Amino acid sequence: MRCLELLSPAADKQVAIEAILHGADAVYMGASSHGARKSAANTVDDIAEVVAFAHQYRAKVYITVNTLVYDNEISKVESLIRDLYRCGVDAIIVQDMGILRMDIPPIELHASTQCDTRDIQKAKFLEESGFSQIVLARELSISEISEICKNVDVPVECFVHGALCVSYSGKCRASQVKTRRSANRGECSQMCRLSYDLMDSDGKVLLKDKYLLSLRDFNASSNMVDLVEAGVSSFKIEGRLKDASYVKNITAYYRNILDSIISSNPDKYCRSSLGVSEITFEPDPEKSFNRGFTTYFQEGRQNQRIASMLTPKSMGEKITDISSLNNGDGISFMNAHGEYEGVRVNKIEKGRIVGAKPFFLPPGAEIRRTFDIAWQTALAKPTAKRSVSVDIEIDETGISASDERGVKVRLPLDVDKSVAQKRMEPEKILGKLGNTIYRLRNFNNNLSDSTFIPASQLNALKRRLIEALDAANIATYPFSYRRKENLEAKYISDVLGTEENVANKFAEKFYSDHGSSTDMMAIEVSGLPKEDTVVMTTRYCLRRELGICKKNKNGSDAYKNAREPFYIKSGRNRFRLQFDCNSCEMRVVAESPSSTGG
Repeated sequence: MRCLELLSPAADKQVAIEAILHGADAVYMGASSHGARKSAANTVDDIAEVVAFAHQYRAKVYITVNTLVYDNEISKVESLIRDLYRCGVDAIIVQDMGILRMDIPPIELHASTQCDTRDIQKAKFLEESGFSQIVLARELSISEISEICKNVDVPVECFVHGALCVSYSGKCRASQVKTRRSANRGECSQMCRLSYDLMDSDGKVLLKDKYLLSLRDFNASSNMVDLVEAGVSSFKIEGRLKDASYVKNITAYYRNILDSIISSNPDKYCRSSLGVSEITFEPDPEKSFNRGFTTYFQEGRQNQRIASMLTPKSMGEKITDISSLNNGDGISFMNAHGEYEGVRVNKIEKGRIVGAKPFFLPPGAEIRRTFDIAWQTALAKPTAKRSVSVDIEIDETGISASDERGVKVRLPLDVDKSVAQKRMEPEKILGKLGNTIYRLRNFNNNLSDSTFIPASQLNALKRRLIEALDAANIATYPFSYRRKENLEAKYISDVLGTEENVANKFAEKFYSDHGSSTDMMAIEVSGLPKEDTVVMTTRYCLRRELGICKKNKNGSDAYKNAREPFYIKSGRNRFRLQFDCNSCEMRVVAESPSSTGG
């Protein structure tokens, strides 16, 4: 029996609570510092509230402490992790290996996607280092994921939905090099979402003002059965900057999918949290922010389009009947100049759209609704309730309750009794649990026919019973702790370069303990290199996207006269593209001033 975990993002306390209500088995959110989304930070007090709410359902709370840590910040991070441990956080998500040498409590550690785990060797090393859950790189195929799952004994976590970074996570230095804002410090300036001109070595513009590095959004919903069978245990939704309506919708959508898989295989899989979520809407990922969808490389290198070159904004849902539009909706389309244009709908009049501003809709243009006012209005209201099933039994000496979490309590029946004129029906009072998280599953009345208990005392008894259940749940919550580190485990490289992101003395010590010496510190602390720098490495290849892959003999000849190397340019930023056809990878290089004549 393997537990399957739906892991949802949370920008703040309220979004975290909504994620849990809508079916998340766990949520991940940022702390007050050192999370990879600096603008999604939360106080320890707010996190403690989320922990208390989540643990009612045996749902877990993971906190991102997944940026690089500088030497002068070590004591601050140690103090933060102690605070998180004290407030009951289930695990912290880590990139910086220096954390494993800090003075911290035995809190469970998860290896962040920023660790860029793409193969069995790296995954096994992280397991040996004491990590309890490993987040794999987004770029992997299902077969690659399966091989990793077969070779580690800790749960494997994979992203299944949301925005995609074009570079391998943890390996993108474009923002740091060009804007001094490090993605590994939670300050990514999103260079990949800019428009670029594509040029050849002669300076000829091959494409102009296209979002050449902006990928579509991940949607692995069609592959969920395959991912479960491959061995994945935790299914992660991206989006710690997304709003509550997004998290409600996408969480509910994947909850339905996982529940269907579990119900079809009750002897193989179970949920990792408890309680049933009742949702008041039909989830639909097309309704939420998306740049169009891709399964990325999960099914291998298909002939699908991976990039969203027309716009980095939401593509929304395709509209085939304009009568379905409402006043206040937002729509987008390609205008006559080949630009992606958006407008707010004022009304539909005589079979045409009247917008908040003048616009021209080319004949045959595809209309996409990027803002559904009716949908957003509905999701702004309470849309879910989550309840825990409980059995209650009453007899002459006491009242008992046991719930689906395995919690059991019994209270003495210290109430005033009298002779009943007719048989009591205590279920009518004790079974009314509407203002609690509990839902009555079974009720056994073993009172004698002649026993009568006043309603006021039954209500007081019910309140005490619920309080006892809540207290017992807290007392019996099953915490996990940090796994033991195997100091004999050897790292995958003898000498470390900048790609290991070593930024402090403790990280150096960690790698040294595992047989590796540090050749270069991370550029965040060593300073920007003087020579050309690879700022992105990606499985996404612009040649393949444009139909000019060198391995494809039947590819497009539209660029056959263009001379390499290719360059992409956005404003003052220019990058050279390197194509590693043996590895099917593309590298984006920031050239030194001498290379560009600057």
